[in-house]
Amino acid sequence: MAGAETNAEALALQALVWTLGEESRARRLLDLTGLDPAELRRRAGEAVVLAATLSFLESYEPDLVACAAALDISPEQLVAARATLERS
Repeated sequence: MAGAETNAEALALQALVWTLGEESRARRLLDLTGLDPAELRRRAGEAVVLAATLSFLESYEPDLVACAAALDISPEQLVAARATLERS
C-alpha cells in the first residue's frame, strides 16, 4: 500500500503544479479549498490537500482531461490517485 500512496502523492503533486500553472484555475482552487497561497505552500504535501486538488479537477471534466493529457496519463489514474489519498 505504501507504494500506491507514494505514487498517488507524486501524481497529485504533478497535478497540483499543473493546476497552479494557470492563474484563473489556481484562484478557483484556492477559493474552493479556502487555502491561501502561503498555507497551500506549507501543506502541499499533505494527503488531504492533494486529494482536494484531484477532487477539484474531477469536478470540472475539461480540467481533469487536460491535466491528464499534460501528464501523459489517463483521467482514471487521477481519480484512482484521489481515492488512494483519501484512504491514507
